Amino acid sequence: MSASQDQGQGRKRVLTPLVQESTPAIIARKLHDAIAGGDFPPGSQLTESGLAADLGVSRGPLREAMQRLTAEGLLVGHRNRGLFVVSMEADDIRDMYVARTAVERAAIEQVIARRSPSAVEELGTAVGRMREFIDDPNGAEMAEADMVFHQTLVEHAHSERLSRLHETILVETRMCLRAMRGTYSSGKERIDEHQALVDAVAAGDAPAADELMIEHMKDGLHRLVGTDERPEAASTA
Repeated sequence: MSASQDQGQGRKRVLTPLVQESTPAIIARKLHDAIAGGDFPPGSQLTESGLAADLGVSRGPLREAMQRLTAEGLLVGHRNRGLFVVSMEADDIRDMYVARTAVERAAIEQVIARRSPSAVEELGTAVGRMREFIDDPNGAEMAEADMVFHQTLVEHAHSERLSRLHETILVETRMCLRAMRGTYSSGKERIDEHQALVDAVAAGDAPAADELMIEHMKDGLHRLVGTDERPEAASTA
């Protein structure tokens, strides 16, 4: 009996098909992780010869992977100089927060519309993880738990396009969070901002959640660019 016949007779599929990643996709993911992890700081040059040797791959798939990251905006080419990790200057950070605010406002709207108990539960779990590092509000573990919260939020919007956009933004955000360390005087302050978002989602209060998200993004932007912050940059998304 064929798979289609089996499905046609009412058998419920319990396993999803395996997805075979191409070599360029695997390389692109490794580069994503390395950039997000700080192995390649903003503004650093990536050379094909060095990366090919490190990864043990030929230049063809590597070049394709680097083209993908260039299309996403994580790498930028300079004529006669090569490819560089995008620099995160003040204007870059402002622009990134415009995009991030738009994506996460849309995500929280969808999460509330879906009224999913699992979303509230998993967001609460993410905040609980942040509480484990309350005594080190500016540490790497707290920063990563913070990112997991926002990734969980967007995942529960169940939008492939929002998730795809957010994936690149998260890499840039992780780059920025390393610069943000030292700006929180209290772990409770950082956690309370996220708990307020969970409470608004649990209550199904979309206007309150939207306002909280805007303020949360304004606060993050201010912590990165300080007095140069332009509040309208975060709120016009």
